[in-house]
Formats: sequence, C-alpha cells, structure tokens
Amino acid sequence: MRKFENAVQLLKYKVLKEVALLAMDGTLEEKKELVPQRVNPGPKATTRCCVHKEHAILKERVTLAMGGDKDNSNIIEVIDIACDECPIDRFTITEACRGCLAHRCSDVCHFDAIYHVGQRAYIDPKRCRECGKCKEVCPYNAVSEVMRPCMRACGANALSINEDKKAVIDNEQCVQCGSCVYQCPFGAIMDKSYIVDIIKILKKTKENPNIRVYGVMAPAISSQFTYAKIGQVVAGIKKLGFHNVVEAALGADMIAVHETQEFVETIAERKVMTTSCCPAFVAYIEKKYPKLKKHISKSVSPMIAIGRYIKLTDPQATVVFIGPCTAKKREAQEEDIKDAIDYVMTFEELQAMLDAMSIQVENCEEAPLDNASFYGRVFARAGGVTEAIQHIIQEEGIDMELQPIPCDGLKNCDRALKMLNVGRSPGNFIEGMACISGCIGGAASLSHGPKDKNEVDKYGALAIEQNISESLRIFQLDQIQLERQK
Repeated sequence: MRKFENAVQLLKYKVLKEVALLAMDGTLEEKKELVPQRVNPGPKATTRCCVHKEHAILKERVTLAMGGDKDNSNIIEVIDIACDECPIDRFTITEACRGCLAHRCSDVCHFDAIYHVGQRAYIDPKRCRECGKCKEVCPYNAVSEVMRPCMRACGANALSINEDKKAVIDNEQCVQCGSCVYQCPFGAIMDKSYIVDIIKILKKTKENPNIRVYGVMAPAISSQFTYAKIGQVVAGIKKLGFHNVVEAALGADMIAVHETQEFVETIAERKVMTTSCCPAFVAYIEKKYPKLKKHISKSVSPMIAIGRYIKLTDPQATVVFIGPCTAKKREAQEEDIKDAIDYVMTFEELQAMLDAMSIQVENCEEAPLDNASFYGRVFARAGGVTEAIQHIIQEEGIDMELQPIPCDGLKNCDRALKMLNVGRSPGNFIEGMACISGCIGGAASLSHGPKDKNEVDKYGALAIEQNISESLRIFQLDQIQLERQK
C-alpha cells in the first residue's frame, strides 16, 4: 500500500483504484454498486456515524470517479452528504461585546440571527447565514471569525454556505484550481475523473494498432513519485498501454519562444503582459478583473502546444495530459483549444491506475523521456516562466528590458493584479501561478507539503539540451497554432 499524507487522500485513492480495476475488467457498470463495500466492508464505521452513511458517501465518490454530474460544467463538485461534519460556526460574539445601545449587529442582520440577553449579544447558529455584516459594523470588534477550511483555501471567494450549512460552489466565480479539494478535512469536495474514458481507449489499442494514445507528462513530475526515478514512471505509463510519453516541457519551450516574441511586439501598447500557462490564473483575471483581459498573453499553454504538435505529427493520436492540476481538466474542454488534448489525468489518478494493474514503477527499467530544455522543465515552479523569457531575451540579444513580477498563489496574484488595475504595476511582465510554489504545488499532487524548487532544477539539469534553441532545433513552430483564437 502506498503511503498517503492523510486518510482523505487514501480514501480517494481506494475509490479510484477500485473503479479502475472494474473498468479494466469491463464490469464497472454491473459492479459499481459493490465498490463502497469493497472499500469499507464494515460492519463498524471508521469516520462517520454509521457504515451506512459511509457507504452513501462512497457511492457519490464512485460517481465522481466515473465523470460526475454531466450537467455541471464545473470540474469540482461538493458531495452534499459528506459536507455536514464541520463543527465550525464561522461568526461568534466574544467577551469584547459591551452590550451597547446601538445594536448595530442585530439591526444589520437580515436573518434575525442575533439576539440580546442582558448586556450581551449572541448569535443563533441555526439562523446565521455567515454573511459577515455583523462583524463589519461592530464598533468593538467583538465578532470573531473562524473560517471553514474550504472557504479559507478558496482564493477566488467562490465558496459559500447554504441554509443547510453545506458548502456551495459558485461556478461563475470558481477558477477550478482545486485548493478546496485537498483542504477539506472531510473529503466533501472532489474533482471529476476521466480515468474510465482513458481506460476504455487504452483497451481499444490492444484490438486496433491504429489507435495510439500519447501521454503528455507535466514537468511537475519531478516532485511527485519520490520512490522511483522519472524514467521508471515513464516505463510504468507505457505498460498501461500508452504508445509514447512526451514531455509537456517541450510545449513550454515552444511557448517560451512564442511568448517572448509576443512580449517584444506588443509591450509598447500593452505596457504589462500577464502569462497564460496557468488556466486558473487566466480564469481568475477573466472573472475578477475582466478589464485586464487585454493584458493576458495570447499564447496557448504548454499543454495545448505539445498536444497540437503530437496531433500534427500523428493525426490518429489520442492525447492524455498527466499532471497535478484540476484546472487543466477544464482548460482541455475550452472551445477554441479542445482540439489538442482529449483527456486529463492527475498524478493521483495515475497512481491508482498503476496500482490497479499491479505495475510497480520502482521495479521497472528506466524508459527515455523526450528531452525538453532546462528552461522548459522549470516552468513547473514559480519563477520558471520568467527565467525562460529572460533566457531567450539574453540568448537572442533582444534590446528589451523584462521587469518581472512572479507571483504564486491566488492571494499573491491578486495583489499584482490590483496594482495593474489601478495603473501602478511596478513591472511589465506578471507571471501568475494559482498554486503556491507553482505547478509543483498543484491540487492533485501526491503530497501537499512544502515543495523544494531545487528538485525541479535538478530535473531540469538532466536535460541534454540546456538551451531552448537547442531543444527546438528540429521543430517547425510556424506549423503549430500557438496563439489562442478567442
């Protein structure tokens, strides 16, 4: 059994593994109802009030592992039945309450949740809708706030609590970064999985040699399978039935060239350009700062770039992106770029599939991985895009000063965007990554502890081609559509 950082991640893994096993056997539809019992045979409950509730929650997890609600466009969904154990009343009135005559707290409450006894105000948690208006008006700062983990994790402020005290996602605000998924202590929020579809197409490759499935490996792999070498993981992926595994970092090299050219040609008019490789960061700008959309780079992401290159060289290819990002699942479905990537699989899902097929990657012979440059590989960490652009400017002797503002995590990104919004940006190039530390801190990582960027740099240093020009010497970039059409 693999070691997981907590019971929530272990539970998610067990469900994914069981679903993968049944999908490989071709018996998923007839046996999916058995998965809850296989994951938790009972009779005693392990985390909830009774085993029956645990099975009901597991049933919902199975549904999400099989693609979730097709009518909900969001990749992230709340499991309602699992979202009922948070013991947190977000707002409470402390001893600092002076029992003032103004009663601003109760006057501003639209839900009659605040009442007064003697010289103190109190909040009725059954009526409170956690709007926070009482906290805003209290002259003594007597209202304390303890935010739920999922809401605290959401940098886009897309989560709220309904009248039943359950988390609700506002799809109009959600950027699908997945932070709430791994921050919820009860595992009540989960990303949809497409492993069933991926397994189906992999099974078809055994019957039809003309069907070829390519895996596109995100450079964040360097911080993931710590118990094996990257070449062994590549070999394990090929044993799953993949025709070949290609580095997404090759796409990063392509985009570094294209984005540098775009920066040089448009910065005089734009004044500031923001990166486009992180779909959650791009979505954040579009939803929170729509007036700033003109500053977003027109370049596609490295995932889209390499997906298009694969399909240019092999029109029959099916392309699966493998990485730590939930937002990539949404990006792959966007209308103007959905031609590039057929499915997205996370590192969590990859681990479950490997174990379902009893593939121990640590025992595999190392397989080669297409060589991107050092700079393409360090796209996986915060500051990597900036370094790649600076490298090209210096290598080509471009007379242009790059004034970068690297920011990781939506809170840091928001600060940079606020400055840009008021015309006071201290730089001309904003590199935005929605996750802390960049892609290596992605929501669907195998672990979520502090990430060492040096591990990415070590992976980058293994590249045969240290320069982007060397990495791309055999590619004809003018044949690949590297600019978005929207």
